[in-house]
Amino acid sequence: MPALADDAEPATAPAESTPPAAAAPADQADQADALPSPQTAVIDSATITGLDALLERIADRRVVFVGESHDAYEDHLNQLAIIQGLHQRGKAVGIGMEFFQQPFQPYLDAYVAGELDEAELLRQTEYFERWRFDYRLYRPILRYAREHGLPLVALNIEREITEKVGDGGIDALTEAERARIPAEIDRDDVHYRGRIKAVFDMHPKDDDAAFERFLDVQLLWDEGMAERAADWLQGNPDKTLVVLAGVGHVEYGHGIPSRVTRRVDVPAVTVVSGAGRPFDPAMADFVLYPSQVDLPRTGLLGVMLETEPDGEGLGVQAFAETSGAKDAGVKQGDRIVRVGDSPIASYADIRIALMDSRPGQRLPVEIRRQSLLGGTELLRFEVELH
Repeated sequence: MPALADDAEPATAPAESTPPAAAAPADQADQADALPSPQTAVIDSATITGLDALLERIADRRVVFVGESHDAYEDHLNQLAIIQGLHQRGKAVGIGMEFFQQPFQPYLDAYVAGELDEAELLRQTEYFERWRFDYRLYRPILRYAREHGLPLVALNIEREITEKVGDGGIDALTEAERARIPAEIDRDDVHYRGRIKAVFDMHPKDDDAAFERFLDVQLLWDEGMAERAADWLQGNPDKTLVVLAGVGHVEYGHGIPSRVTRRVDVPAVTVVSGAGRPFDPAMADFVLYPSQVDLPRTGLLGVMLETEPDGEGLGVQAFAETSGAKDAGVKQGDRIVRVGDSPIASYADIRIALMDSRPGQRLPVEIRRQSLLGGTELLRFEVELH
């Protein structure tokens, strides 16, 4: 029988033939040293806390910036919780809001004072024309302010100015329009410029002049809101201001926060939602990770309406693929004059009339239709919302 050693290697090689485990070729060691570091941030889960602990840590700040994703209901519920928590701790709180523009401040004051109802507030501030996000996202905040008499502060510069600057730059503004923008605009923050350039580059490329106009608009938004917030803080030295704005205006402190504290020396803190974003400790003083909360879906008529009213009601220009209005008998060219109990004279009226409706609900809809014999006739349909 042949000896095993003559036909096969031993199951285990001699110890002296195996290189020491710690010894690696020099070129491999060099390659390991050259590998990039992932710059890993480690969160100690034992220190993760809730909103009550957050409120204790921010209650001594004069201005609290809370960044939002505009369409995330959970972000707005957290904003409300912060406002409530500060107010319940005895703080005199004002609420600064990106989503209302400065010329409409008197209507916010009237709403808080109880002189204007919610529907009229939305009409007078042109909310649906100027912001358009579902008002129900913000409604609990505004209703809490009204119930407790908390000042609402319109922060944003009016759209007419920013649109004009976007088209032609600041030089395109008239003397009267220039008086409406901040006299001091800081263009020297390279980190801010880099972030804005990254956003600009996500869109179809254009020339350098277009980027400079784009940057000017962002600066007008941030400097304009910061100036308005700083003026309010100086005029209300015994109050705390909670600023509600898009996360891009708050994160890293380059947008509104640094421009407020440049104008007025007050203790400040930034809070943003980290949902859907890579974690970065520099993003804000506090980063929140809420669970998603969805609003109930609003019922829809399934029509496309004219954007500029021309006569009584709103004209039907076309229908959605699924349209309860079309199924009920509404035709292209009809003018919707009433939905439920609400007369319709503007786009805002339609949004207000349907705000708390639900798919499957049936609503009476009145329309005016051109008669074949001349003149118009008033017709009423029962429409199932989709």
